[in-house]
Amino acid sequence: MERASEHALTQARDGLRAGPTSSPPLSARSRISKSHCALLMLLVTVLLALGTGSASAVIVHLASGKAVSYQPLRGARPPVRPLAVQPFAGSNLVYHGGPVMSTNTNYTFYWAPSGSPAYPSGYETGVNRYLEDLAHDSGGNQNVDSVATQYTNGAAEAVSYESHFAGAILDTTPYPKNGCNAAPRCLTDEQIRAEVKSYVSTHALPQDLGHEYFVLTPPGVESCFSSAGTECSAGSTHGAYCAYHGAITVPGGAIVFADDPYVGGISGCDSAEHPNNNESDSALLGGLSHEHNESTTDPELNAWYGPEGNENGDKCRTFEEASEYGTPLGTAPDGSRYNQLINGDEYFYQQEWSNEGSTCKQRMAAGTPQVTKLAPKTGAAAGGTAVSITGLSFTGATLVEFGATPATSFAVKSATSITAVAPAGTSGNVDVTVTGPGGTSATTSADLYKYKPPTITAVTPNSGPKAGGTAVTISGSGFALGAATTFKFASGIATSVNCSSTSSCTAVSPSRANTGVVDVKAKVGSVSSPKSVPADQFTYL
Repeated sequence: MERASEHALTQARDGLRAGPTSSPPLSARSRISKSHCALLMLLVTVLLALGTGSASAVIVHLASGKAVSYQPLRGARPPVRPLAVQPFAGSNLVYHGGPVMSTNTNYTFYWAPSGSPAYPSGYETGVNRYLEDLAHDSGGNQNVDSVATQYTNGAAEAVSYESHFAGAILDTTPYPKNGCNAAPRCLTDEQIRAEVKSYVSTHALPQDLGHEYFVLTPPGVESCFSSAGTECSAGSTHGAYCAYHGAITVPGGAIVFADDPYVGGISGCDSAEHPNNNESDSALLGGLSHEHNESTTDPELNAWYGPEGNENGDKCRTFEEASEYGTPLGTAPDGSRYNQLINGDEYFYQQEWSNEGSTCKQRMAAGTPQVTKLAPKTGAAAGGTAVSITGLSFTGATLVEFGATPATSFAVKSATSITAVAPAGTSGNVDVTVTGPGGTSATTSADLYKYKPPTITAVTPNSGPKAGGTAVTISGSGFALGAATTFKFASGIATSVNCSSTSSCTAVSPSRANTGVVDVKAKVGSVSSPKSVPADQFTYL
């Protein structure tokens, strides 16, 4: 990760771009500090070592002390290295200890006061529909959001493809006085942060790592990282980026946001592949999908990025069509190509980096499911316990089994989470397995579920002669099939036992010397049923 000031990055970049023909006169060179020379030499060394490295967005520390990560404008001067033609193949993302967004609930934030330029027709509804479509297909593996589910917070909590659209915000607060001079209407990062923070606080909206606010300004409203205006949005006179994301520190948490200025028609951000025949497609191409995926895996810019400083979206912003966009799925009616099909709607935007395979992917292939945790780990033998199953590759799961018995019901919450209702079972331990497109999970100690002791709820008939020989039906739970369950009538052992299910057995009562009431107990393995008077009693006559 390159962690340098905006000023230093600009100096290094401009010096490297100018080359020998732009060397300052001797008197000027003599005034360059030794520290700046050292910095320039270090950056030159990095460039030579990287060669044709990735055309990444760079995580930049601004003069304000804030950090952002941005999607570069094609053709803009990179902050550290030249544009790339290939991603850093084999150089995977590395976890650095920060949080991830285990789920994401998204707001579109249209900051458009009275008198501001108008959004193109259909722009707002098109962007909103995209986020609604993402929400509809949550838990699936057929779009690029599924790629992020492989990244965790270092514990058991992963980036789940559990997306929600909270709605559109129309902020009519007047723009502040221009904070930068790169465009007639120019907002600094500080001004954008201040407005998002104020609006969210005033309207009591969520401020946590489960929500994100996408600031979409109208055409002609540009942004810069600072008042110096050296790194600005694509439509400005100092265009460097299409969009960026960051986090605003608030008491008890953070507000995750992305700045998505209007980039329609700007070739460095908008590829002109508009399968919806709408300018909203340019917002996705220009960074909304890129920043969304980077936010889920690195919301505070301290979680997942590669050794060269690239986040999952950055590594696939290669400006090489095959690696950036992958293989098109088809052609839309207007002739545009599409590479994502979400809720039946066609979209075209970049791929995301996958550590699985060390490459850019449009979607995750179905992997073999893995069960890593159950909660709770025990339940009644009669079934009915709701069990949370944690693991991997649950997308598209078709079967959940407790031993050899299918769950009463189950719901795939995400690629890493399933909730299932345990069926009735035999007392003792069983493996919980998940079956999906990639196969069935292997059994391990982590998937063991324990059914509690057997129970007896009825003995029918509940009386017979002391000579024994009465055929009875014993109802309850946790019974082992066939003759593996033992039934005792006081100290006598029943004969001819046959359990047709875990809840019903037939047996013949043993003889007894005395008349009277006795308790009937079931035993499976070494575990016996508890007393359940009078349901488990039998009377000798």
